[in-house]
Amino acid sequence: MTSFWLAITNLGRDEVFIMVLVLYTLLVSPVGGRNLGVMFALSYLTNTALKFGLNLPRPFTDHPEAASAAAKATALGPGLPSGHTQMGATLWLGMAAQQRRTWLWVLAGVMVALLAASRLILVVHYPSDILVGLLLGVVFAFGATMYLQVGGLTRWLPVAALLLVAALLPATAPREIPVGLGLLAGFWAMQPTFLPPRTWPKRLLVGALGLLIVFALHFALGALPHAIKDLNVVRALRYAALVLVAGQGVPLLLRPLLPAHTERSERQKAEA
Repeated sequence: MTSFWLAITNLGRDEVFIMVLVLYTLLVSPVGGRNLGVMFALSYLTNTALKFGLNLPRPFTDHPEAASAAAKATALGPGLPSGHTQMGATLWLGMAAQQRRTWLWVLAGVMVALLAASRLILVVHYPSDILVGLLLGVVFAFGATMYLQVGGLTRWLPVAALLLVAALLPATAPREIPVGLGLLAGFWAMQPTFLPPRTWPKRLLVGALGLLIVFALHFALGALPHAIKDLNVVRALRYAALVLVAGQGVPLLLRPLLPAHTERSERQKAEA
């Protein structure tokens, strides 16, 4: 049973969540994905600030035998709040809140429950860590239902400020801080103008090619020398680039597989 929960949580948490966000943006709701991405990044930064600000222990801190070595490998930083639970709730419940479909609410609830249960079964969080993470995740999930429209200076000034903050961080800052700043900068700057594919063959093709492009860039940037890629500002730029490539570059490259702008105009006329 323990190996089952490890299979769920031992994947790179950030990479899995980014993969889901990329697919949601490309295949379901470009604008919704952008808004959810902003809230996801804010949730990520909030979680990081609370974790390292409070610096509360995990169950295995005083009792190392309580959790296996593999389980401890999934434990990122101090205990409260649970990052897996908070980020999972932000992502899955955020999609459900935007789409307002019963089946998606059920799926989101199951996914969040599995994540929360896995952290308890693996003995890497206290119940209070899970509860706080869940409550924060719900707040940011419903924040994703707000429509965020920016342009001009309100689009690029915050991006510049976020990258400047990343550049000024001390070298000892937790890696999660520049990652969160980069995600927020990328999603804030993203301005999706495409329509998602309408047929399942095209959805499968766009999803597969989109993930291939994004993760090819991820691994390429990860191959940079450690002296460069571990700089806080470079780490923030890497994640900002991943987001912008996913939301702007991939749709541009795959334009023949996406609905034409004329279809957007006809749809807008029909809705009017």
